[in-house]
Amino acid sequence: MAPPREKATRTASVAGAVVPMVSARSAQGVPIEPSGPPEATRAPGRRSGRPGEKPRGRAPPSRAEDQAEGAAAPTREGEPPAAPGPPLPSSGSRRRGSVRATRERRPQPSPFEVPGPTESRGPLVPNPGRGLREAAPGAWKLRAVLEQLRLSRREISAAVEVVNRVVDHLLRKLQQGCESEFRGVGLLRTGSYYERVKVSAPNEFDVMFKLEVPRIELQEYANSGTHYFVKFKRNPKGNPLNQFLEGEILSASKMLSKFRAVIKEEIKNIEDTDVIVERKKKGSPAVTLLMRKPMEISVDITLALESKGSWPASTLNGLPINRWLGVKVRNDMRRRPFYLVPKHAREGSGFQEETWRLSFSHVEKDLLKNHGQAKTCCETDGVKCCRKDCLKLMKYLLEQLKKKFGKRKELTKFCSYHVKTAFFHVCTQDPCDSQWLSGDLELCFDKCVTYFLQCLRTEQLQHYFIPTVNLFAPDQIDKASKEFLSKQIEDQRNNGFPVFGAF
Repeated sequence: MAPPREKATRTASVAGAVVPMVSARSAQGVPIEPSGPPEATRAPGRRSGRPGEKPRGRAPPSRAEDQAEGAAAPTREGEPPAAPGPPLPSSGSRRRGSVRATRERRPQPSPFEVPGPTESRGPLVPNPGRGLREAAPGAWKLRAVLEQLRLSRREISAAVEVVNRVVDHLLRKLQQGCESEFRGVGLLRTGSYYERVKVSAPNEFDVMFKLEVPRIELQEYANSGTHYFVKFKRNPKGNPLNQFLEGEILSASKMLSKFRAVIKEEIKNIEDTDVIVERKKKGSPAVTLLMRKPMEISVDITLALESKGSWPASTLNGLPINRWLGVKVRNDMRRRPFYLVPKHAREGSGFQEETWRLSFSHVEKDLLKNHGQAKTCCETDGVKCCRKDCLKLMKYLLEQLKKKFGKRKELTKFCSYHVKTAFFHVCTQDPCDSQWLSGDLELCFDKCVTYFLQCLRTEQLQHYFIPTVNLFAPDQIDKASKEFLSKQIEDQRNNGFPVFGAF
């Protein structure tokens, strides 16, 4: 007879705690940064501590990587339909927002059962449909993997110093230089490093040089939902962007070419840094800089048009965070500007080079930074969750598989954005902090793996902001590639993820 489910849940949690529990933030080896928005921007009902306790003030940011990032003000329409996706095994439910409930680790309903005593067995790994199973001999302990991925504070400081110097120089010259079309640019740091989910090494950075364009009109390209032609509603004679017009359309290719030329010329004036501009990648919206000292670092600089108008209609039912972070947070986020980057739409075997693509990387960054229902989630005095740890492990799994099968074309179209999108959907489906406790890392990671596998098998991965877009549609990624990745991930799970110890 199977023992009570309570024991199965508790045993799995204890088995997962191979090393001392640390949060995704503290795992970086740097001081904790406050991650929640001010009380006024939080949804009603989000708790910040014990019942009756006054909210505590937040400490100022002090992380090494915050040297490269200014303070980002967190921001937040009716309930959108929940993102359709494959069902996940329930992670149970505890009293929402209750710190006491999570500390006492009250037993939660679980579909997993253990066929016998587990004290002398290996760590338990969830396998939906078959109950908890024992990990394969030599299976990698996930906490140990996260320690392996931990960024060096020394390397962080060195990388940030170089990146800041180069980016600040370029920004200053664009703002003050004779190239008047780019004088109004501002800085927006995005990407995995600034989202605190970078793995292995601080050697890749993404920044946006944003340029506000007032009173623009968007014309959707081929019902894509993602790509648009940009026109000016009113265009005064002195508009410095007139030189980039193709008829009435603001040409993405012309503007990107000029932006690239200005940067390429200006880096020649940067002293004490060995930096070059890499060759243009077909279809890429970024200008990529390569710095070779003190370590090899790449920086993608993307020009982005900033619009403070209403988000396009294609996004109306996207961002399904009402149950996760709250209606107010969603409404506030949708009042923020949106961005358009010069990423061209595919047209036959080529590209439509006058189109711009929607970008919500600034909102994605806030979702990861303020990821808990409780305002103190993952703060120094708050309960730690494993959301960001799970995302790091998912990113690393894909990264390692791409290294292992580097010469196989099946994995070339998969990227970390697919993993992040799937992860956001899992957060929507399991919105409570009690479903992401740090001690349940193995269960939660397997939950994310299960969701991603089912997305591959069903060929359905809905864009998190534009729900009519399927990132796994046959015209995006062929079926054979999805089947190949699905098989490799399933093999890794069945054998304890040996790829985590490779390369």
